[in-house]
Amino acid sequence: MKKHLYNSKLAKVKWFVRRFGWKELALKPLRMVFAPVIIPTLPKKTFQYKGTTLEYFFHRYNMTWASERCVETPIGRLWLSKYRPNATLEVGNVLSHYGPIQHRVLDKFEKGPGVINEDIVEFKPPDRFQLILSISTFEHIGFDDSSDGSGSAEKILAAIKSCRSLLTPEGRLVITVPIHYNPAMDQLIRGEALPTDARTFLIRRGYTDWVETDQAEALTAKYKEPFPYANAVMVAEFSP
Repeated sequence: MKKHLYNSKLAKVKWFVRRFGWKELALKPLRMVFAPVIIPTLPKKTFQYKGTTLEYFFHRYNMTWASERCVETPIGRLWLSKYRPNATLEVGNVLSHYGPIQHRVLDKFEKGPGVINEDIVEFKPPDRFQLILSISTFEHIGFDDSSDGSGSAEKILAAIKSCRSLLTPEGRLVITVPIHYNPAMDQLIRGEALPTDARTFLIRRGYTDWVETDQAEALTAKYKEPFPYANAVMVAEFSP
């Protein structure tokens, strides 16, 4: 963990500026302060995901209305509703920030109540999972683990392989990924190097307006432009 970008507050600020820019560094605290005012003004809207109508999710933590979290969170909760909590593992501590959870959570770096601080590649639980879910975490693997981001593609594929090995025979690994955050992840998507069973893409047409699209169009979306954070996401499904 010597080179990890989260090792200190200063390092985390440098990482944030590198990934999101000085403008967003200034806007983030303002968005958080004014969240109690902003959220009630946002209209209740829905979007489509694989034939299911879901409601956008708005929350102060990580300013979901300004990022891809407004669709990732309801998609994640939809998947959680299909499986028993004791047969579910979340990789990356995300959903616990938005409400009570019952499933297990694995996060290599983030501390929290009940969070297992282990690397997914080294994680050896006694049982297998029907669902392994990960919200905007796999794009950080290798890319934000060290100062130079080297070996990201190989580390991502190794993490996916490890997750698949922890599934029951009918289990499912589901990950959400912002497009054009990590170039190595984008190349894996573009080169069809990810062993997915299904891929669903959503693209951002407005500040809080996401619609399903195909891979080709999703890959044309830019990160941080025209809207902050991701402007397209992939939801990928894997079998054992």
